[in-house]
Amino acid sequence: MSVQERKERERAGRERLIVATARELAEQQGWDAVTTRRLAERIEYSQPVLYSHFRGKREIIGAVALQGATEMATAVRAATAAVDGPRERVAALARAYLDFAERNPAVYDAIFQLDGGLAYAHEDTPAPLKDAFAALLESLGEVAGEGVDPGLFTETFWAALHGLVTLTRAGRLPPENTEQRVKLLVDRLAMV
Repeated sequence: MSVQERKERERAGRERLIVATARELAEQQGWDAVTTRRLAERIEYSQPVLYSHFRGKREIIGAVALQGATEMATAVRAATAAVDGPRERVAALARAYLDFAERNPAVYDAIFQLDGGLAYAHEDTPAPLKDAFAALLESLGEVAGEGVDPGLFTETFWAALHGLVTLTRAGRLPPENTEQRVKLLVDRLAMV
């Protein structure tokens, strides 16, 4: 291995450590607790080392968002692949999405609530974000209905799921009724 390859590997390792530490700290204490100073202390590197990887917290949030989008896409695909039939796939998708948000609230916020400097619904949207949407579209597109744009239907269904996540987390919806809400979404919106 050349010196350059070793340096690149070490740099990638530091980046992974920064992202993992930021994510852990955000999940434990919220994103307000994530500062470059606290991250530097936790990973035992100086702040200038952090700044050599990320220009600040916004870019770190973006890196967590991209990692989280990949994980969410994987979770949705695994859940939908485990069942047969369009109705079952849509229900599995909804549950996987809601479960991901519940298990990873800080990551969910990085993807959908916070400014990570990422472009959404645009030509230069990063591939992990496009793939997360594609994971939803794969199951939802097949139930959009005749004459309904599959992408638009997927956006609408996704917006409903996001609303359920944010309203439940804010204490505006009782969590014990989540399964009934999923059933309503599948039965009424997806109509399968």
